[in-house]
Amino acid sequence: MPYQQQIDAATRDFIQRSESFYPPDAVDLSIADQRAVYDRMCAAFRAPRPAGLEVADLTIAGVPCRRYGATVPRLLYAHGGGFVVGGLDSHDDVCAELATACGAQVISVDYRLVPEHPHPAAYEDVLAVARALPGPLVLAGDSAGGALVASVAHALRGKADLRGLLLIYPGLGGDRGKGSYVTHARAPMLTTADVIWYAAARHGGAEPAQPDVTVGVLHDHDFTGLPPVIAFSAECDPLADDGAEYVARIRAAGGRAEWLLDTGLVHGWLRARHSVPRARAAFDRICDRLRGLLPA
Repeated sequence: MPYQQQIDAATRDFIQRSESFYPPDAVDLSIADQRAVYDRMCAAFRAPRPAGLEVADLTIAGVPCRRYGATVPRLLYAHGGGFVVGGLDSHDDVCAELATACGAQVISVDYRLVPEHPHPAAYEDVLAVARALPGPLVLAGDSAGGALVASVAHALRGKADLRGLLLIYPGLGGDRGKGSYVTHARAPMLTTADVIWYAAARHGGAEPAQPDVTVGVLHDHDFTGLPPVIAFSAECDPLADDGAEYVARIRAAGGRAEWLLDTGLVHGWLRARHSVPRARAAFDRICDRLRGLLPA
């Protein structure tokens, strides 16, 4: 699909800058090289933390985490990166800004990565941290992190005080033979081929034959009992329809859910929030929705 009309000049500049660090064929690099490239790219885009924010590294339920802010309400955040790359530093500025903008304590989870730790290691880490945090909790994550927190929400419904689930361009296990997986198969920043590669890597080379809710919540048959869900999708992203379908299933089951499509944006736009007006507006919407989910 041509993107000359959908993607504006500022977003095209962001894509070009990203690709100058992270080449289109990066999945052909070694895992170590992929991580090095991703870390350099994230460092280049990283914004300073808001002044006066209290930040501490700690271990929760045996999992390395980083805490932003000292008081409740509490938000657990799982970073993106295809389950292969990323960590506490890659999303440090995002979590710091969320903590300040939302007046919340943000707990960023440094879950185990593949291929060293195949599924369900990352899922188990995020689940363990969520179970260990006391009191009301909101779950949030982008991309792969969105998949993880969504699966955790399904596991914890009725067993924890979950106040909300917020997903940013998540991959939730949708049908790759239709919809946005086809129309945006060659989108900038993430292609359907990339999605397939990351999915296989998550399982050591081959995806499971049987549906698994811990892998993607769209494999579930029960969408009742969930906290309020808000899903943000980027328009120019093969994963765009996953958020829409998830919200539709929750609503059909009688739950509260909202889907927002960020027009003209691409996968990974969080790093563009200080350089692309559309991304800034989308980030502000995320903060606004999070404030609505977090308990007073």
